[in-house]
Amino acid sequence: MTARNPGRRRGLPASSAAGVLLLLALAGCAAGTSAQPDAGPAPAAAASPSVRSSPPVTSSALPAAPAAPGPQLMPVMGASKPVTLSISAIDVRTDLLHLGLRGNGSLDVPQDSGSGAPAGWYTGSPTPGERGPSVILGHVNALGGSKGVFADLRKLTPGTEINVSRTDGSIAVFTVDRGTVYSKDEFPTFEVYGNTPGAELRLITCDGYDPATGLFDDNYVIYAKLKA
Repeated sequence: MTARNPGRRRGLPASSAAGVLLLLALAGCAAGTSAQPDAGPAPAAAASPSVRSSPPVTSSALPAAPAAPGPQLMPVMGASKPVTLSISAIDVRTDLLHLGLRGNGSLDVPQDSGSGAPAGWYTGSPTPGERGPSVILGHVNALGGSKGVFADLRKLTPGTEINVSRTDGSIAVFTVDRGTVYSKDEFPTFEVYGNTPGAELRLITCDGYDPATGLFDDNYVIYAKLKA
């Protein structure tokens, strides 16, 4: 992916977002011991007020006009690849894989070798702390029926801190805004991956386990924003 200027990265391109969606819908979260586990009209103008005669006012008597406020800039950081993710509220600390797209356009997934897979940052998204939504995926379960790295995302509440250490030695600190569950058949691609005015984070895993099929029908998404 072509590099972009620090602090100016935005959301994922439509093709990349579609690839991530394909992963989450098809390849992410199978249960069981042998499967790879989971991831109106305009208002009318006001009438003019009536005009009355009044004594002239000299310019020296006029108060100085207040300066117009500038645009409110959202906090962002420069580009730096992530190294680890820590969420002390649910006792999570994981090294971060760097995951790209496969030849078929779908996203590569963390592989579980038997002791659980670490979470993975999607390299087509902004680095954590840059402007735009940085995407990190993790499994909800692990081989042998163990818990996956993102098994407890549902326990996160608004205001919970999420720390991402980066290769430049800095730490991007995010606070949870909300968590939402989506059916994989109705996943809102651009709400999750689209442009944002500031630096944001998306943690994504699978949800909605169906024991009849051994599959997960939903995704659970944590939305978080860079702490000012």
